[in-house]
Amino acid sequence: MSTPFPFTAVVGQDDLRLALLLNAVSPAVGGVLVRGEKGTAKSTAVRALSALMPEVDVVPGCRFSCAPHSPDPGCPDGPHEPGAGVARPARMVELPVGASEDRLVGALDIERALAEGVKAFEPGLLADAHRGILYVDEVNLLHDHLVDLLLDAAAMGASYVEREGVSVRHASRFLLVGTMNPEEGELRPQLLDRFGLTVEVSASREPDQRVEVVRRRLAHDDDPAGFAARWADEEAAVRARIAAARELLPSVRLGDGALRQIAATCAAFEVDGMRADIVMARTATALAAWAGRTDVLAEDVRQAALLALPHRRRRNPFDAPGLDEDKLDETLEEFGGQDGDGGGDDDPDPGPDGPGGPGGQPEPDDAPPGDGDAAARPEAGEGGEPRPSGAGEQSPVRAAEPFRTKVLSVPGLGEGVAGRRSRARTEHGRTTGARRPRGALTKLHLAATVQAAAPHQRARGRSGRGLVVRRDDLRQATREGREGNLVLFVVDASGSMAARQRMGAVKGAVLSLLLDAYQRRDKVGLVTFRGAAADVALPPTSSVDAAAARLESLPTGGRTPLAAGLLRAHEVLRVERLRDPARRALVVVVTDGRATGGPEPVALAGRAARLFAAEGVASVVVDCESGPVRLGLAGRLADELGGTAVTLDELRADAIAGLVRDVQGTRRAA
Repeated sequence: MSTPFPFTAVVGQDDLRLALLLNAVSPAVGGVLVRGEKGTAKSTAVRALSALMPEVDVVPGCRFSCAPHSPDPGCPDGPHEPGAGVARPARMVELPVGASEDRLVGALDIERALAEGVKAFEPGLLADAHRGILYVDEVNLLHDHLVDLLLDAAAMGASYVEREGVSVRHASRFLLVGTMNPEEGELRPQLLDRFGLTVEVSASREPDQRVEVVRRRLAHDDDPAGFAARWADEEAAVRARIAAARELLPSVRLGDGALRQIAATCAAFEVDGMRADIVMARTATALAAWAGRTDVLAEDVRQAALLALPHRRRRNPFDAPGLDEDKLDETLEEFGGQDGDGGGDDDPDPGPDGPGGPGGQPEPDDAPPGDGDAAARPEAGEGGEPRPSGAGEQSPVRAAEPFRTKVLSVPGLGEGVAGRRSRARTEHGRTTGARRPRGALTKLHLAATVQAAAPHQRARGRSGRGLVVRRDDLRQATREGREGNLVLFVVDASGSMAARQRMGAVKGAVLSLLLDAYQRRDKVGLVTFRGAAADVALPPTSSVDAAAARLESLPTGGRTPLAAGLLRAHEVLRVERLRDPARRALVVVVTDGRATGGPEPVALAGRAARLFAAEGVASVVVDCESGPVRLGLAGRLADELGGTAVTLDELRADAIAGLVRDVQGTRRAA
């Protein structure tokens, strides 16, 4: 077995190490979500933590790690009599992104349950992680229903498997750690709230610290055992300190003054619900125990707020996580009580190699990009019409306020990943029929199974009341739900779109559709075209906030190479089909329909559009044409694409009711 990198040898990342240690001291804190760019020691630190966890005593032979002094009365391997146990290291279990539901919660043998009446249960990862660490790398890429199951088990301390009236329950209490790169997509706010603490990590910009990171990494790779031996004393000291803090934790006093500061802080930052207050209280208590104190001070409350609140203030994917530390200090000072002076500026305890320092949460940059000075504004004629195409590049325009849209769906029945946009065959949803299982049975269709077995009961020698069921009788339920799609935006950024008022409205519309894509669990991509070429501003990704950032900084100006934009979008779809063939696409072209530059630009655009129609790609053209004279070019483009056209005004929820029917009707006619 490979030797893990020592926890105390991790350079910097004080907040990350502190959050992990606090959860090791008090698992009731609720776990930690680590957000940050790639290559920042997220996984290294999490894997190293398992070596510091105290050993656990378990009942010999129990697959569910029951404690010998207080075994779970409902353990599937029980009942166990209290008695002596065996000690083993705390486990760290990793949940792969592509894991199935059965792998997570365990598998129940439905065939034996029906035919023999026995509960043949194979434990899953939730059972393996009991009294240890459950680590989910790239938790933002995990399917939503698996995240729900995971967080429910973490909250209740138990896992339930329910299948057609047969149920199994077992204890499942673990330290939950998730890591994610926000560039690859965000978790829903409801799921963010279920993680106790969140830490933002980034690579150091200090050359000396980066040199030390490389030096230690190379030394470990050259001689893992020797490197670990050099840090053995530090590791032992932290391990002993965790054990001491656990023993001290029940004696820590959370006074009324500290509670008042916690409640006032959560109210001041307008967090939803009461979970934040509870997590802050548990975190502040763990901080005091980690520092060897029996009283919670204002500095503990401050540090707890920096770890527990930033992710709970996030209302939509375009909000930047973070906390205004000046406002935090003012609140703590105003409501300072007898348990502290409200200052909270001092480091409670540096801890081994630094953990326990200031929160270090980056302050959000709330200032949106300005409109630029008057000299940078595009020239416009009467009625706000833009200056002629071919003009130079203009400064980016701020997006108008986003609005609520209704769903644009892909026609037909897909088989993509679970989401909330288009109809699809899924593992979760309403039952629509039955079929023979391909591989392991996961969702039994009971009526169809009984119907298949009934004609053979006499031949199988049935004599009692039980039904004789064989493997060939089993039927898998087919279900219909919703899938997530790839929504590819193709945005015209040419001079004909450059009027500031119009481009602001266009960006607001795209921003609204991006927010809708986030809520429906889609992947998004962004292709822009202007001047003489088209660019992939954002390859397909689950990070809609990255798309919003690219959109916000999008400059305008130049000619309108519509054909180039469509061809670039077609190439993006071709590559994406190879990577994710089950995910269907919806192309949203945002343009006034004009095509300029090069020989026969209109004809070239028409030929490019017909490629999408020939392949049956669902499409919508958002018509951005304005002014008293309308040429109807966007409508013609929609016809060539085999899709439908909708104006900016019609895109709003109140005016878009018939749009889905129009899209589907157009595709059927094609």
